[in-house]
Amino acid sequence: MSRALLAALALLLAAGTAQAQFRIPNLDVNRLLDSAKNVAKATHEIDQNEEIAIGRDLAATLLGAAPLVNDAALQRYVNNVGRWLASQTARPDLPWQFGVLDAPQLNAFAVPGGTVFITRGLLERMKSEAELAGVLGHEIVHVVKKHHLKAIQKGAYTALAGDALQMALKDKNSAANEKLVSLTKEIYTRGLDKDDEFEADRVGVVFAARAGYDAYGLPAVLQTLQGMNPQDSGLALMFKTHPAPAARLNALAAKMQATMDAWADQPQLAERFRALVKVAR
Repeated sequence: MSRALLAALALLLAAGTAQAQFRIPNLDVNRLLDSAKNVAKATHEIDQNEEIAIGRDLAATLLGAAPLVNDAALQRYVNNVGRWLASQTARPDLPWQFGVLDAPQLNAFAVPGGTVFITRGLLERMKSEAELAGVLGHEIVHVVKKHHLKAIQKGAYTALAGDALQMALKDKNSAANEKLVSLTKEIYTRGLDKDDEFEADRVGVVFAARAGYDAYGLPAVLQTLQGMNPQDSGLALMFKTHPAPAARLNALAAKMQATMDAWADQPQLAERFRALVKVAR
């Protein structure tokens, strides 16, 4: 798998992400393809430095679609929580960064290499730092386990390759280019495999508990989502790309109940959370 292909898919993935989640209609996909040409062309598996570079391109594109909330104290707080969680994982050396995007939709997601975003809409629905840790822990697992990179590679194996890929990169008006754009958007809007999401829930609970938080933080957020109107437009992308909250709660109960019960008496830190986050009522 060439790095050029992976970079092209990753950058196009960012365009699909922004359009689907933040309704930004005019992202320049061709410009992203031009940027992908600058990535070195190699045939080996991507290494950590390449993973980080791809993630930075993705993060920059997303920030062009939805800026960070203009609150330095809030951003610092979320970064501190996220980096503490990341230090409990097998990849503490990644350049972890966490940001709150100024978007009303309810969602959170990660890009390769250690960048995690949560939307203002989701953060405002939370009630404690333990809930924040549960959600960030879930996204951290996607990075640690390289779920998005693997999804990109899997899609690439069934997409364009060789001469067709070169045509897509060289000719912005070619049918190959259009197919590559369409395929990559589909990869994102379809979401990760359910097994990846269930794994992120299970391991994310462990990361949160290991970091000293009440292990029921993530289940509490899932219960909040379950109680909301599924027709709410702010939930559309999350519900489309993730298993239903009830299915996630059932999966956690089936495999993680003992672990969650064992670590349920750890702090929730609700007061510290409320001091920095405006909670929706």
